[in-house]
Amino acid sequence: MGSEILFFFEVLVGGLLAGTMYSLVALGFVLIYKASATFNFAQGAMVFFAVLSFVGFMELGLPFFFAFLVTIGLMVIVGLSTERLVLRPLMNQSEDTLLMATIGLGYVLEGLAQAAWGVEVRRLDLGIPDFPIMFIADAIGIFISALDLTAGAVAAFMVISLAILFTQTKIGLGLRAVADDPGAASSIGIPLKHIMLLVWSAAGVVALVAGCLWGARAGVQFALVDLALKALPVLIIGGFSSIPGAIVGGLIIGSTEKVLEVYIGPFFGGAIEGWAPYVLAVFFLLKRPEGLFGEKIIRRV
Repeated sequence: MGSEILFFFEVLVGGLLAGTMYSLVALGFVLIYKASATFNFAQGAMVFFAVLSFVGFMELGLPFFFAFLVTIGLMVIVGLSTERLVLRPLMNQSEDTLLMATIGLGYVLEGLAQAAWGVEVRRLDLGIPDFPIMFIADAIGIFISALDLTAGAVAAFMVISLAILFTQTKIGLGLRAVADDPGAASSIGIPLKHIMLLVWSAAGVVALVAGCLWGARAGVQFALVDLALKALPVLIIGGFSSIPGAIVGGLIIGSTEKVLEVYIGPFFGGAIEGWAPYVLAVFFLLKRPEGLFGEKIIRRV
């Protein structure tokens, strides 16, 4: 196989692995959107808050595994508190009101994280070397980092597990019922409050795992808040209410941005992977605004 073809596949695989992490972040948005029809602008802040707290607990002397469990508990508390103190009082309010509430929640979480743990950039070592896996390189000639492969595998496992949980179980049936008609779902005995608590807790755990994976690559810093918003093009392409859409959209964004950066970027002076996904998202908004897997938008005239 020619070296150029091997290089293309190396770039493509790297993009797909990054795409699984985009899918993981997007899944947190999808779960909350399905439950409350609200785009959770605080998800990026939850990612930053979770991973910064995790690193902070380790700096206090907690072992890696115990610090991870404590942070999971903390994010469940954050999810429960958000549902009880913010969303439940606003349950019958407009979508715009809920959206503004999540924006405010994001700023609160950012402030709490930096007040508790400081603002300096921290290094997160997951114990996984960031070097090519040599037996893969020797076998097929493609250099894949052990860190990228592990992060992609963990993200894929999380995405698939949560997708099965929320589509193939009674919990998933309840979530779909709540998403379609909260009032009707409540009237037939579906515990609306419990569904919301579970969804926000799951979003908190997803934020922690996503933050650890991205933090190991880019460092634990405030930029993770903006990095999490890379999930927005994923949601536009896949559909805001679709779990399979989050998976497919993440893979499309990850592979597209890497391939374009390598092969088209030099014509634009490089660094196009930061904005190329949004160009693709605008194209979908013009041609298929509901996304690949979203529900068809029907407007009454």
